[in-house]
Amino acid sequence: MRIIDVIDHTTVAPDELVWREPQSGSGDWRMGSQVIVGEGQAAVFVRGGEALDTLGPGRHTLSVANIPILAGLIGMVTSGRTPFTADLYFINLRDMPQVGWGTNPPIVLETPGRGLGVALLITHGVIDIGVDEPMRFLKQYAVNRPSLYLNEIKDRIQSMLLGEIAQLITKSGAQSVPDANKLLSELEGAMLAQVNEKFQALGMRIKAFEANPFTVKNVTIDELRDYVSLDVWERARMSSARANAMEDAAKNPGLGGAMAGAGLGFGVGQQLGNAMGANPQMDAMQRQMEQQQALMNQMMQQMMNQNAPAQQVSPIKPIANPNPQTKEEIQALLDNLDMKLANGEISEQAYNKLAEKWAQRLKDLGV
Repeated sequence: MRIIDVIDHTTVAPDELVWREPQSGSGDWRMGSQVIVGEGQAAVFVRGGEALDTLGPGRHTLSVANIPILAGLIGMVTSGRTPFTADLYFINLRDMPQVGWGTNPPIVLETPGRGLGVALLITHGVIDIGVDEPMRFLKQYAVNRPSLYLNEIKDRIQSMLLGEIAQLITKSGAQSVPDANKLLSELEGAMLAQVNEKFQALGMRIKAFEANPFTVKNVTIDELRDYVSLDVWERARMSSARANAMEDAAKNPGLGGAMAGAGLGFGVGQQLGNAMGANPQMDAMQRQMEQQQALMNQMMQQMMNQNAPAQQVSPIKPIANPNPQTKEEIQALLDNLDMKLANGEISEQAYNKLAEKWAQRLKDLGV
């Protein structure tokens, strides 16, 4: 057994958070041993995995007075010289400036009525961070470890930071990139206190926050699925299909182009409906998608009518007699049905049923 009479930790690495003495195994101490704690440090005794007493900067001669919890645990009296076993952890309390952070993964911002209805926000910046409550921090991260460095918990820090920023953006009601950037600038001031509430629960603090303005990460529809929930992705996919169909319709003003655009929109909606049919929880969203699809088809039809050359669109003749009797009246009705089908005013099923009926009537008249 080797009694530790004097101990300190003066060589602190720039990114070091915690250092244990001794590094391997527990140390043997006795009342009267001295612990020297430097400026910007705290020292915490741990026994049996339990953090007990904290010492601040200065030279400390161990006694019941300055390690009362540990002394009580091992049953010592003030003048006792019986050795005891414990670990001593030195915690670095100095701020670590200019610690880089970035949006990985991006922050999801819903933008109703704009583009795909969702944007992936990306940015990067720096923070000044440090340990605020050594006992609390030690319990969270470093007990039973010989040392702890910033890079070992940096992912955890970034995840918490991005989670808090995303939550603040959602609560603020931001629906555009400028809205989000306004909030980001406020985080450098008063709103930083809200972010710090979560870090204080871990015994840490953020003293300064800097960030570049948000930009949008460009991804394909398939890639977007990796970042958002299924319902958000389905809405974005429908918005993309609607935009592509309208673009195709604009490039093909004739009836054939418009019908191709309408067919594309219908195919996407039908595939979506088939995929969603197996999930009863998404019925409401499916109905909404169908309504949007119907509106899209109507808009494409209007665009077709506006852009088509006059000679390609024949006026639809009203049916003078809804119950024609002569072969001329019946033929006029059939011609009218052809035009209505071509312009999408009636379904193919309705057209076939009516055409069959009046064709039979012509046949009965001997035509």
